[in-house]
Amino acid sequence: MARWRRRRAAALRPRLRRLVSWGKPPQLTAGAFGVTIALGTALLWLPASTAEGVAPAFVTALFTATSAVCVTGLIVVDTPGYWSGFGEGLVLALIQVGGLGIMSLATVLSLLVTRRLRLAMQVRAGSETRSLTLGEVRQLVTGIVLVSAACEAVLAAVLSVRLWAGYGEPAGRALHLGVFHAVSAFNNAGFALYSDSLERFATDPWITVPVAVGVVAGGLGFPVWVELWRHARRRREQHHWSLHAKLTLATTAVLLVVGFAAFLLLEWDNPKTMGPLDVPGKLLTAFFQAVMPRTAGFNTLPFGDMHSQTLFVTDMLMFVGGGSAGTAGGIKVTTFALLAFIIYTNIRGESSVHIAGRRLSTGVAEQAITVLTLAIGLVFLSTFCLLVLTTFALDRILFEAVSAFSTVGLSTGITADLPPAGELILVFLMFTGRIGPITLASALALRTRVRRFELPDERPIVG
Repeated sequence: MARWRRRRAAALRPRLRRLVSWGKPPQLTAGAFGVTIALGTALLWLPASTAEGVAPAFVTALFTATSAVCVTGLIVVDTPGYWSGFGEGLVLALIQVGGLGIMSLATVLSLLVTRRLRLAMQVRAGSETRSLTLGEVRQLVTGIVLVSAACEAVLAAVLSVRLWAGYGEPAGRALHLGVFHAVSAFNNAGFALYSDSLERFATDPWITVPVAVGVVAGGLGFPVWVELWRHARRRREQHHWSLHAKLTLATTAVLLVVGFAAFLLLEWDNPKTMGPLDVPGKLLTAFFQAVMPRTAGFNTLPFGDMHSQTLFVTDMLMFVGGGSAGTAGGIKVTTFALLAFIIYTNIRGESSVHIAGRRLSTGVAEQAITVLTLAIGLVFLSTFCLLVLTTFALDRILFEAVSAFSTVGLSTGITADLPPAGELILVFLMFTGRIGPITLASALALRTRVRRFELPDERPIVG
């Protein structure tokens, strides 16, 4: 039996490698998400999906399905009031499929990119081999499912017990709310079954802290979780951390501290947000809102009442996003960290980038710059189009565009007031922002062209 499996794996290996060559994984990723969104739109378009039993507008169904599959959280209708139990179940299923699909596809593509670029990141637990077989991919996907299920189960249990014991919710209702918000939090979706998101729980650490932990856990990415698991199992041995894990953990920690300090300082005296809260309440809400741009759309403070400076800081945090090969969006914390080291290296006049005892590949640096440039161009163009279509202020339009592109879901409250053309722009941003960084990085890494000749050098003036 074992010999037959080895022969089968050896026979299928060339097929798998042909499948992942020449940009096919990015195409498959985009196609899979497109089909899922189309199916979700068709189901949400049914009269049974709404509380009133009337078919919603097509754009409403499309927007909600895209937001759920792309684990964004932006809404144009009130989730608990507009959708029926069947509709809420569809939204939850789309979030879970979108989150698991993102983690699975992103992790497998990361493995392929890692192998091609010879990086030290290992995404298969318990194995130091670099073989790419169907069995390895199967173990990766199985690990993703198990990690997701375990985290969501623990989070759902904590939230359900708190809602039942602390707020008097019936057991069935508490379980329903706990499961929904646990799945939404771990997948960084930000959908809530309360019209005010989680503002009513702003000072309740038994609700906000578990949700925040779930958001961070889902946003770290599966490769980092694998390394954390390996480190825990090898506490007595020296564990070598990959550069990817170091950058993800360190940058995430720094951004959380920066976001916490920014929210605390900028909103401390705002009478519409933190002003009425006591000191522990202010600390808790500042921590929670610093986590959400990682990228989940829950809020315990109304962003529509925040200062413009706070919105701008949130824009930057959302644009960076979370970890690669996870449920978070944005350009990713690793990209942000790499760009910082690239800038530092250029300022010092050095020819190569060195990070934590490793030399950065030229191809990786080019990928990071390309992802950043395309992301900025896409956000700027979408913001301009929304300004033309609406009369809202620039800070609110920019906030909405960055939130959609980074699949965050935070809003100042203008999403439902956008015209259909504006909603379609956000649909495009959510879809592109979710699959864009993954597919672009994979396509750049997996496709290489060798020029048969080089042209003469010339250096134009830069700056």
